[in-house]
Amino acid sequence: MSDAFGTHFLERLQRLLGPGGVITELDEMARHVEEPRRRYHRRPLAVVRPASTQQVAAVVAHCREAGVAIVPQGGNTGLVGGQSVGGSGREVILSLERMREIRDIDAEGASLVVEAGCTLARVQEAAASAGLLFPMSLASEGTATIGGNIATNAGGHLTVRYGNMRQQVLGLEVVLADGRILDGLTVLRKDNSGYDLNQLFIGSEGTLGIITAASLQMVSAPRQSLTGLIAIDSLEHAVVLLRLLRHQLGETISALELMPRLALDFVLEYLPDVHDPLVRPHPWYLLLQADTALAGDWLQGACVKALERGSDEGVTTDAIVAGSDAQAQLLWRLRESISPAQKMGGASLKHDISVPVAAIPEFVETTSRALADTVPGIRPCVFGHVGDGNLHFNLSQPEDMTAEAFHAFEADCNRIVFDQVVRFRGSIAAEHGIGQLRAAELAARADSVRLDTMARLKSCLDPDELLNPGKVLIGKMPP
Repeated sequence: MSDAFGTHFLERLQRLLGPGGVITELDEMARHVEEPRRRYHRRPLAVVRPASTQQVAAVVAHCREAGVAIVPQGGNTGLVGGQSVGGSGREVILSLERMREIRDIDAEGASLVVEAGCTLARVQEAAASAGLLFPMSLASEGTATIGGNIATNAGGHLTVRYGNMRQQVLGLEVVLADGRILDGLTVLRKDNSGYDLNQLFIGSEGTLGIITAASLQMVSAPRQSLTGLIAIDSLEHAVVLLRLLRHQLGETISALELMPRLALDFVLEYLPDVHDPLVRPHPWYLLLQADTALAGDWLQGACVKALERGSDEGVTTDAIVAGSDAQAQLLWRLRESISPAQKMGGASLKHDISVPVAAIPEFVETTSRALADTVPGIRPCVFGHVGDGNLHFNLSQPEDMTAEAFHAFEADCNRIVFDQVVRFRGSIAAEHGIGQLRAAELAARADSVRLDTMARLKSCLDPDELLNPGKVLIGKMPP
């Protein structure tokens, strides 16, 4: 891009957006350029910060005319590079951080309409102000935005009960690649008047349109809550216990999180003020959260009875039920500290995958064995949302190997993990998305008809490939 063209392009953006709407200085752009895993560092032409849907549409139209690609960005918490620019040199980051309005809260209809730049935490607070619950929770909820959550179809630990982000969306407002605004902000639960276009954009990672606002459903807030930590000896017992808990506790199960002993050891080293909540170490742990909107004090008794049955059947080896909110928060702190604590074990390779719940024990055993054959001493740190089959299959370096030597095995480890995922009819991307990081894997492993259908949708909605190029789909689009 010539200096003259670039200057003209940026000047027009500044006229469209006004003061604070365009950032070009590198130090000011740094928080938009540096992503959590520090894999992608390319500099955009600018970071543009529209404050309204109309401004987003104007930016898109201007970029289309200039042939400049657009990378939508929410809270910049993504882990696969979907929010980072590629290598074309003709890309801007479009940050939605100034679009933070709660447009409407309808307590009677249990819905709310929010702009894409609202953080998940703010949406949770808005729901709570109406005496309701927005049933989505992530470790990054103070920074992650609703637009990004929808664009990646985010999951989290409440998925086992409430589903992914897709299940929370009633309607969307989207700016299309030609600058038109698609207004689908319905709050209706039932609407069969034509194709459900909202579903195209949920999980599309900004490649089909830019989500600017969403109407979301809320649910009844819990009146009783319970958190417990359960020790088990094997993954087979985890699957059996899940079935037992569902039978005993039904839909009160809001979360069931798997943690290996290795992860807990990392956390206890990472958090020196925290102690092991159980008397002795165990191979595996399940963190249970149960909630109900029904009044009374029966939930804890029902949970204790279920755990006693698990012990009688030889499925559980120990358990603790939090006796206060502070104890519950401490147990959740153990789980939510795993990712940062894994650095205590040195370098790591991370995989966000899912497999059928019943296949988890065999999948973990088979994959771990294949990895050990390739990298002796490798330490799988497998944790995550066992209730819905989503595992974070992370790998810590062998204790006698340098980080540099370990990273040389990254391609081999990825191949082993993803080969096994495909073998067990799982997914190579459960909740983090495809982005840049897994685009080549998707191209190599997904069904050809599925890829072709996706490419045709992309070609139809974004024929100039200006929306988040190089993400999800790579290669030439069909005519």
